[in-house]
Amino acid sequence: MSVSPAAARTRRAVLVVCDSLRADLIRPDTTPTLARLAAEGCRYAAHRSVFPSTTRTASASIATGCLPRNHGLLGNAMALDEGRGLVRLSTGNADFRERLRAVTGRVLTRPTLSQRLAGAGAAGGAIVFSNASPGAAHVQDPDGYGFLYNRAGSHGPGLKALAPEEHLDTPKGIEGDARTTDRFVEEVLLERRPALSVLWLSEPDHSGHANPLGGAAHLRAVAAADACVARVLEAGERLGSGGRDVLTIVTSDHGQETTDRIIDVDGLLIEAGLKAAPDSSDVVPASQGTSALIFVAAEARHRLPAITSWLETQDWAEEIYADEALAEVGLDGGMSLALAVSLRKSRRTNEFGVPGYSDIVFEPGGLNNVGCGQHGGTGFYEQSPFLFISGGGFPTATVRETPSSCIDIAPTILRHLGLPMDGMDGRPLQDEQ
Repeated sequence: MSVSPAAARTRRAVLVVCDSLRADLIRPDTTPTLARLAAEGCRYAAHRSVFPSTTRTASASIATGCLPRNHGLLGNAMALDEGRGLVRLSTGNADFRERLRAVTGRVLTRPTLSQRLAGAGAAGGAIVFSNASPGAAHVQDPDGYGFLYNRAGSHGPGLKALAPEEHLDTPKGIEGDARTTDRFVEEVLLERRPALSVLWLSEPDHSGHANPLGGAAHLRAVAAADACVARVLEAGERLGSGGRDVLTIVTSDHGQETTDRIIDVDGLLIEAGLKAAPDSSDVVPASQGTSALIFVAAEARHRLPAITSWLETQDWAEEIYADEALAEVGLDGGMSLALAVSLRKSRRTNEFGVPGYSDIVFEPGGLNNVGCGQHGGTGFYEQSPFLFISGGGFPTATVRETPSSCIDIAPTILRHLGLPMDGMDGRPLQDEQ
C-alpha cells in the first residue's frame, strides 16, 4: 500500500494501552466498550506479548517494533557494570535511563516512533501521555524527539522540561488514569491533533498487583480502564475517525497470572554454592516477576554449566533459555546476560474463577504478593494481551487468527502514516488484507 504525500499529511494514529488487561477478561459485563470494539472492529485473536512479558520491555517493543535483543531494554530489572562489577537495577526508576546511557552510550538501540515521526517531519510528531512507571513511560521517547508526559518528568523536543503547569502529575490507579485521559482527550485528540497520539493507562495492572484477579477491586480497575477507552472513542467519533484517515489501536502489553510460590533465587544460588553473597557481582539474578534473567560476570562464566545443571533440578524452573534458545525468545547473550528462566505455571483457577497461576521470583522491596496478579514469563495468560484495530482501512467486524505481537504495532502505525518501517522485527498487520 502506497500513501501519497498529501494523504499522509492528513492521516493520524491513536494508540491506547490498557496495562496488563488480558484478553479473556474482555466481556460485555466487565468491559462493555472494549467488547463492542472487539465485535465491531478488527480483532487479533492470537495476539502475544514479548519475553519477558514486563511493561517496560513491552513498552520499548511497542515503541520500536523490535524484540528486546534488538532494542536493548531487557526487562523490568537489569544488571549493569558501572565500574564496580554487576549491580542489579530497576529499569523503572527515573534515573535508570541516564545510568544505562552512561554505561552503553544509549538507552535504546533502535529508533522509537517518536524519533521516526520527528525525522520524517510528520505534522505534530508524537505526543505520549503515560500514567505507567517512569521506566515504562520514558522508553517511549528516551531521547526527546516528541512530547512525553509522566509524573516523573514531562518533556518536549530536546528533552526540554515542560513548565510546571503543563506537567502531568497524576498518581497510578483509577483516579490518575481518569485525569490523564481527560487531559489526553481535550488537549491532544481534540486540540493539538498530532500524527501519533499515545495514551498508556496504569490500570488494571496497578490494582491487579495488589488484589486477586477477578475480585471486586480488580474488576473495578478493569471497568475504569474500559471507561477511559470509551472517552477516547467518543472523542474519535466527534472527529469522524471511523474512516481511513484515522487509525485507532486499542491494546494491552501483556496479561497477568495469579501468584503462587515465592522463589528466592538469590538465596538458593548462594545455598548451592553458585553465588558468593547476596550483594556479590559474580552471578546476579534479576526478577521479572514470573521469570528471571540471570547475569553472570566474565570471571564467573566457568560456572555456567553448573548453574544450568542446578536449574534443571529445580521444580520452579519450568523453562530455561541459554545460548541459541535465548535468541529464540527474543533475547541474546549481550550485557552479561547468560540465562533466562520462566517459572512454573498452572492453568488452575483462583477463587474468582480466573485461570492461570505462576511462581514468582522474590524481589527485595518489590511486589511479593501471594494470590495477586503478576507477569513476566511465558505463561498462556500473561502472554495473552488483546489487540483491536479500527479505522485506517481495516475491515470491520473481523476476527483474525494469524499470530500477531506487540512488535507489529509500530510498523502498522508507520504504514498507515506512509512512513518507512526499516529495521523492525515486526510487520505491518494491514499486509494481511
